[in-house]
Amino acid sequence: MVRRKREKKGRPPFGMPKGIVLLATPEGWRHTVLTVEGGTLCGRLADVPVNAGPAEARAAAAAMVAGLAHDFHEERVDVTWDPPRDPGSWTAQVTVAAAPPNACG
Repeated sequence: MVRRKREKKGRPPFGMPKGIVLLATPEGWRHTVLTVEGGTLCGRLADVPVNAGPAEARAAAAAMVAGLAHDFHEERVDVTWDPPRDPGSWTAQVTVAAAPPNACG
């Protein structure tokens, strides 16, 4: 008799994103993703060159968060960047995207 491990259907290993902080550093672009549950995910935007401009870094960070929301929560999200307050620092709000008007559930 072979026993199978039961898979727990708990909460996803990554919380639902609600915000992004993006920082330009001499070593590269750093990000912090804030979640609804109060968690954070910090790291470097690995696929973005150190000398990349802010628009490229913001696009990469938004794509990363959209991918996380889709993969872990099966949700589409919109990322809205706030006007920069400090040089080299950007913040964004992440919200669940509205369903298209003709979407079927």
